[in-house]
Amino acid sequence: MKKNKNPRRWKSKFGKALWLELREHRSSFLVYTCLRVLVILMAVLQILNQNYENVFLCILTLFLLILPSAAQVTMRIELPTVLEIIILVFIFAAEILGEISEFYLIFPFWDTLLHTMNGFLAAAIGFSLVDLLNRSDKVLFQLSPLFTAIVALCFSMTIGVVWEFFEFAMDQLCGLDMQKDTVIHTISSVMLNPEGKNTAVAIREIRQVLVNGEELGVGGYLDIGLLDTMEDLIVNFIGAVVFSIFGYFYVKNRGKGNLVWRLIPRKKRKEQDYLKYGDKEKTEQEKNPEKKI
Repeated sequence: MKKNKNPRRWKSKFGKALWLELREHRSSFLVYTCLRVLVILMAVLQILNQNYENVFLCILTLFLLILPSAAQVTMRIELPTVLEIIILVFIFAAEILGEISEFYLIFPFWDTLLHTMNGFLAAAIGFSLVDLLNRSDKVLFQLSPLFTAIVALCFSMTIGVVWEFFEFAMDQLCGLDMQKDTVIHTISSVMLNPEGKNTAVAIREIRQVLVNGEELGVGGYLDIGLLDTMEDLIVNFIGAVVFSIFGYFYVKNRGKGNLVWRLIPRKKRKEQDYLKYGDKEKTEQEKNPEKKI
């Protein structure tokens, strides 16, 4: 029987491989370093302001920034530099700019922009998973370009729906407002029908609403999250459709699409597998089998 690997040695080896992965591409490493410094400065500022919830978000962001490189090491895939930079900027824009700097409130389009980008990126990941399977000798089936694009679209929408489930759960269980409310001036509901029939009755030009005898003060009726959720899913769908169309022609023409090629993760080459070859001693031994280390 093989002996269990030494956990400390494995962690050390993983750390070396992660560091090599981070430094593999100069441009993405530069972006990673700059964003990491900004997050640390933001964390210090939040500590001084005694806003410990935002300090936790900063720590979470630092962890998320490492995830792309960690995924490449453990899953033995290679993220194109463009895709990796987009993911890093997306994480920073969502957590630091969106949540802590309140860009979601300052710029109404910020949430829409990020959900569109999320749909695009999730479709790229789903597409790459199918494309890797199509190229694998171990898989006994291959999907046509059309079905590959459909799977990428469905994968992206599943990610979008799961995220909306998470937002709904946080709002219901923790009293948050991740599903942002919307002020509307018209409502239509069958519950307003005085005869109890299944015919909607509309109330238009709503300018003020009383709650427990007090005016709500928002200039209209408050929609609790539904419009925000549907808008998020719609723009997620748009982003996913855009990438799926590009992906379809990429597979149909077998890799001639320059844009898609820069956004699709690929299987690592042997020399890029830092978890296996990142250990200096092992690398030397494999290059020089007769040399004893």
